[in-house]
Amino acid sequence: MASKAMASLKLSQDQIHILEENFNKVSKHPDSTTLMLIAAECGLSEEETQKWFTLRNAQWRQSEGLPAEQGSVLD
Repeated sequence: MASKAMASLKLSQDQIHILEENFNKVSKHPDSTTLMLIAAECGLSEEETQKWFTLRNAQWRQSEGLPAEQGSVLD
């Protein structure tokens, strides 16, 4: 995750590891309960966690050659 938006989140390596593991093994689009649990595990707010998933999904879609998601809003 080398993007400026990702860097602005200032995450530790442990937090990134937990987020990536959930992204790859659990869900690329976690529901609100799962998002809350991931946020708690990482010590992040739900908003920060949601922003990370939004940015990570954009990177994943770009790497897969897929179009950007319609209607996604970044802060």
